[in-house]
Amino acid sequence: MQPPTAPNENQQIHPGVPPPDGLHKEAILRELDSILSSSFFRTSNRSKQFLSYVVQHTLEGSQEPLKERTIGAKLFQRPAGYSTGDDPVVRVQAGEVRRRLEQYHHAAPSPSPVRIELPVGSYAPEFHWAPPLLDEPAPVEQIPAERPEPESAKAELARAAPASIAPIDQVAKRNQLFARPRLMLGFALALTVALLAAFIYRAGNGNPTVNQFWSPVLATTEPVLICLAKPTVYVPSLELLQRYSKSPGEFTNELQRLTQPPPMQPQDKLVWGDMVGYADYGVAAGDAYAAVRLSALLGQMGKESQVRIGSHYSFADLRSSPAIVVGAFNNRWTLQMTSNLHFAFVEEHGDEMIREQGPGGRVWRPKFGPHGEVMEDFAIVTRLLNSKTGQFVVSTAGILADGTQAAAELVTSSRYLEDALRTAGPGWAKKNLQFVVQTTVTDSVPGPPQAVAIYTW
Repeated sequence: MQPPTAPNENQQIHPGVPPPDGLHKEAILRELDSILSSSFFRTSNRSKQFLSYVVQHTLEGSQEPLKERTIGAKLFQRPAGYSTGDDPVVRVQAGEVRRRLEQYHHAAPSPSPVRIELPVGSYAPEFHWAPPLLDEPAPVEQIPAERPEPESAKAELARAAPASIAPIDQVAKRNQLFARPRLMLGFALALTVALLAAFIYRAGNGNPTVNQFWSPVLATTEPVLICLAKPTVYVPSLELLQRYSKSPGEFTNELQRLTQPPPMQPQDKLVWGDMVGYADYGVAAGDAYAAVRLSALLGQMGKESQVRIGSHYSFADLRSSPAIVVGAFNNRWTLQMTSNLHFAFVEEHGDEMIREQGPGGRVWRPKFGPHGEVMEDFAIVTRLLNSKTGQFVVSTAGILADGTQAAAELVTSSRYLEDALRTAGPGWAKKNLQFVVQTTVTDSVPGPPQAVAIYTW
């Protein structure tokens, strides 16, 4: 069968205009099914509902345009006349769907005759057709659909625009500088993950305490999201490195530029242009080790998990799947989730600490050596059967990265978890609980984790 001929380039779907013919509609629906069943959409019910609704609405040739207020009322149970300015649920979800579609297309799935997109400034999808085979005429790009009200489109475009755009030559130079080290670091990280997973302590298999602790994740068919933060990271620009190079052999390759600091003195001054933001860096080492341990344990239990980093997960994702949130002061979800709990992370006058809520509550702070090295760190393990997201959530979060790594070791090790739960009392498996975890750090390596406080409710 020949692939469907692309529609005429001037064809648009407006109220009163027939939808695409049967062959085109069938191809679009097949691609929609492929998108919704992909890993990028499978864990977000809201994103699936949104994309399904706008595609079906467009294919059916509905007389009603896709407006923000209409979608909010039909999909998100908002009152018919609600204020879209005060409640941006539709705009937020549209942005989430665009992000997931971009990830899906970037992953280069199996070839499809049609590409479904949700353009910025519109809630109506566009269908872009692939070039036909052999000598068939070149297809037109898309079937655009009805746009939302102009003010909504302008407002969303304004929100989507970046605050500032780097000069093109600077971006090109930065990409050239870091293209190869990205591949190298990616390979190294993959190798590290494989080695750690191979030698990780197999605590979960057949251990009743570990199985009880994690039993709620086994009661759902959704994969567990392992959510890591990715703070903003800046690296020295190529111009700065060249300016402070003292010999011709310095900073001539990517490895040197990434691993050797420039020979600057404390009194040397920088300008903001000397530093370049780099989006691919930023995951703390302790968070990465924690994610490997947690993923390996879930794999031993036969439970699927997905690692999400930085902005690659949203509150909608956390509402759709059980989750493990890794990190504290670098992860806003941890801070929000634990802010009103018995043990909470607080920051006062630039000092980060753990505080027990209530009068006379205890306080735990990290300890540092004479040269600023970490000597002792603390963490909170939080286990919520029914969190603010409506899902089972575990947080493994240290004040510093060493504490995060120790917290993950505690909840994946039968030995340490059993010790921590000795004073939890009967029925703890059906309760919410928190541990304060202590670890002694030697040569930048956290020692065995120890629960120094526990609270259940």
